[in-house]
Amino acid sequence: MSGSSIYDNSYVFGKVSIGKNTWIGPYTILDGSGGKLSIGDFCSISSGVQIYTHNTVKWAVSGGKAEYEKKSVRISDNCYIGPYSVISMGSSIGKGSVIGTSSFVNTVIPPYSIAFGSPAKIVGKVKVKGKNVEFEYFKK
Repeated sequence: MSGSSIYDNSYVFGKVSIGKNTWIGPYTILDGSGGKLSIGDFCSISSGVQIYTHNTVKWAVSGGKAEYEKKSVRISDNCYIGPYSVISMGSSIGKGSVIGTSSFVNTVIPPYSIAFGSPAKIVGKVKVKGKNVEFEYFKK
């Protein structure tokens, strides 16, 4: 976690690992209580992001008969997660990916993807050449 920073008013609990030079913005929830939540190096997790490794929907609607669902979450190196996004259990975000503001991620996002929406869909790709970064959006 060398060089990383986590805002004081963020909540981090359970099995959470954070890489080097990663920024965790204010009002974030990093909930590793249902499995390992791992965030890579040089990530930017924006304000209000919520990341969960469990889900209580089936437990609630079954009147407590069904178990909580639990799965790990992986955010690879060099990712940007836009403000107020929610990353659900079992999701994986590939290296160099960008998640747009207020997105809901419930799947695997391949490396160097731009994803946005609820649920998040891939809308483009990230091109990195040294210090030059380009965002290429797919045409409709």
